[in-house]
Amino acid sequence: MKNFLRGLLLILTAIPLQANPIEATFVGVNGTEAFGYYVGPYYGRLEQWSVVLDCIDFANDVHFGQQWAANLSHINTQDDLANTRFGGRVNALQLYQEAAWLTEQYSLNPSSAYGDIHATIWQLFDRYAPTPSSRYWLSMAEANYATRTYDNFFVVTNVGPVNPTGQVQEFLTILNPAMSIYPMSAGSLTPTSGGTISTPEPRILGIVGLVLICLSALIRLRRRQARPDTEPSGHLHRR
Repeated sequence: MKNFLRGLLLILTAIPLQANPIEATFVGVNGTEAFGYYVGPYYGRLEQWSVVLDCIDFANDVHFGQQWAANLSHINTQDDLANTRFGGRVNALQLYQEAAWLTEQYSLNPSSAYGDIHATIWQLFDRYAPTPSSRYWLSMAEANYATRTYDNFFVVTNVGPVNPTGQVQEFLTILNPAMSIYPMSAGSLTPTSGGTISTPEPRILGIVGLVLICLSALIRLRRRQARPDTEPSGHLHRR
């Protein structure tokens, strides 16, 4: 029994709390250029889902049609950022949330503003990135990022080990909770802003269910073995 319970514990602790890395594909850009680079929203796929990819990483590269294995990370707490490229910085959570706020400004402004918005995002993480024409967007981000929540924002980062350069650019994206790739929150059942609940993967539920069934069967067997033999034998009794 002790060996079985020890094995059960190992199985349960080996089950990942979040989904496995997903396949990301870079599809294209919106066509706006500034500083010699494409700026503004980019486009891609995460598994079969089409998404907007907002580049926040100037030091790395991505190519049209490129595919890579990626992790998805919430930007709600500092602990969410363990798999990201810049999560080790003291103010990382603020930086990612400021970047998320800035990405929302693309749809509210003409494409002529994309260059300064995007350069401001890049500068949050890399002082060698192109410099915007003014500090306007940085000041706006610092003043307004804390006025909203970022439940459905995720960082898309190539699987580790994550290096400063020589890898795929890091992106921000927004996911709908109805998407099958939407990660659960730290392995728990937590409501999302859409009012739905992120639940464990069916694979995980199946493993847990199988383990519980085996445990129940073993307990019943042990009880039978420990019960005294009070039942009559198979021979007929004569009076």
